Amino acid sequence: GTEFIDSYVFNKAEYIRFNSTVGRYVGYTEYGVKNAEAWNKGPQLGQEQGELERFCKHNADLHYRAILDKT
Repeated sequence: GTEFIDSYVFNKAEYIRFNSTVGRYVGYTEYGVKNAEAWNKGPQLGQEQGELERFCKHNADLHYRAILDKT
């Protein structure tokens, strides 16, 4: 399967990440954990899932088609 990860970095340290496998935001610092809780309840989660649908599904289809064309 394909995994989509969207990382948010501040001062070279990842503080929050959207991971398509778990389907929500995960925080990696105290600040990130607080943001993850808020983002998972707000419109950000839906926007991220929309990006997942728009980008990953489209590109996965293209990639899959390219593999099929070569066989």
